[in-house]
Amino acid sequence: MDALTILFIISMVVFIIGSFFVLWGRNKKADKKPSTENNSSLSHQMQLQAYERLTLLVDRIALPNLISRLNKSGLTAKEMQLLLIQTIKQEFDYNITQQIYVSAAAWNAVKNLKDQTMLVINQFASTLPQDATSADLNKLLLEYLMNDTKGNLHELVSEAISYEARKLL
Repeated sequence: MDALTILFIISMVVFIIGSFFVLWGRNKKADKKPSTENNSSLSHQMQLQAYERLTLLVDRIALPNLISRLNKSGLTAKEMQLLLIQTIKQEFDYNITQQIYVSAAAWNAVKNLKDQTMLVINQFASTLPQDATSADLNKLLLEYLMNDTKGNLHELVSEAISYEARKLL
């Protein structure tokens, strides 16, 4: 074999090995990159789950549901006020990461519901005498809800969340 043949064989081997590494590198990059279709589907699913969780949160911090769930005899109005506020804060804090997956409008609606509910509880609790019971506070809060002509805020927020979730379907 002459030098030209050896040089040709060496160049072919280098070319084949180089081609192999280039193709192997491309395949490896393609394997690392998840398809946008899978990402979109996963993102869509996470958004729907976030709207479901927010719907549950709204239901759990609605005053009628809070009162029926936390109604304990023997508590003072002040103790009931603190229990209601603490429960609302815990429920909200537990779901705070859902804001990543939902629209700003939906998250603000939930946040406003939390703030308004706590404000109503604090305002009515402050009007009661020191010796008032939890039953007195609960009665006052439920009467307010029944006489509120604007409608229940938690129902409006639930409808807004449902509307946004339906847009994803």
